[in-house]
Amino acid sequence: MTDSFYRRAVSFTNARLWKLVHIDVLLMGSLLLLIGGGLFILYSASGQNVAMVERQAFRLAIGLLVCLALAQLPPKYMRRASPALFIFITVLLIGVLLFGVGAKGAQRWLALPGGLRFQPSEIMKIVMPMMIAWYFSDRQLPPNLKHILTVLSLIILPVLIIAKQPDLGTALLVAVSGVFVLFLAGLRWRYILGAAALAPIAGYALWQFMHDYQRQRVLTFLNPESDPLGAGWNIIQSKTAIGSGGLYGKGWLEGTQAQLDFLPESHTDFIIAVLAEEFGMLGCSVLILAYLLVITRGLYISATAADNYARLLAGSLTLTFFVYMFVNIGMVSGILPVVGVPLPLVSYGGTSIITIMATFGILMSIQTHKKAR
Repeated sequence: MTDSFYRRAVSFTNARLWKLVHIDVLLMGSLLLLIGGGLFILYSASGQNVAMVERQAFRLAIGLLVCLALAQLPPKYMRRASPALFIFITVLLIGVLLFGVGAKGAQRWLALPGGLRFQPSEIMKIVMPMMIAWYFSDRQLPPNLKHILTVLSLIILPVLIIAKQPDLGTALLVAVSGVFVLFLAGLRWRYILGAAALAPIAGYALWQFMHDYQRQRVLTFLNPESDPLGAGWNIIQSKTAIGSGGLYGKGWLEGTQAQLDFLPESHTDFIIAVLAEEFGMLGCSVLILAYLLVITRGLYISATAADNYARLLAGSLTLTFFVYMFVNIGMVSGILPVVGVPLPLVSYGGTSIITIMATFGILMSIQTHKKAR
């Protein structure tokens, strides 16, 4: 009976219908599991704000449409468009510095008709690995020093522009997405060890480059109790929420830290603290398992990709998604500084949702177009 069920499951996931519409069933199922759980937690984290949940559901629906649209596009067309997209988004980033829209001390958006705003740096998280994968697609791997330096120059320019906005969290994610392609291209150990040796110098340079509030975040991370009612408030309340949840949690809508507004940004960056308080370690384990399903499928798609471009792009996008998850959970639990990275597909957001869903549209395209190139 078990063997029969397994054969039926394999037959369903490999059904011709899914291939015709270019949907990877395992990846889409994992994403829908994450999305459903995220909306469930957001209702509690937002103070039972139905309007906020509806807005999030609408954005996720748009994201799914973007995902499905990109899945129909063969990777060869993405490959051809990569250089033009990279130049276009870089120009938009320069435009943000010159005449962008500011909010909360940061200038990260371009104003669109109808009162809408667009954040080009979010799109660069996808375009950066597309560009680096395109650069390596027709070159001999592993890369030599000349190619490594060329790639690093391509990475540095957009990263510096984004950091200038200032948006250090996004700048680091964009840099990581490009570096992952370099690593997957077969970077030799002597270059990796050389980079590790230069890490202290790079860390010192980054510290000098940081704004005062960013330095304060690092100092708060090292000792949040030094300012418990100011800079350390968020992380202290977050750790309190996580610890009070125990193994099974207090129950849905029963968490005190979020429901009584002790935990700021409970519906965005710190939403997993709400999950931990209400559903405990068991609830967090289920969420992390859902993330691991998505990441495992993404790595499989990368490993079985048809060419270097698809392999490098799929691997980088998947690993960047992992970094999203790891940095947010590490930030909320106090093992990493607060950098303003949302929990993907769970935190309340706008442009980031569309970007993440576009990522999975590209992965589905790579998986379902392997024989149609």
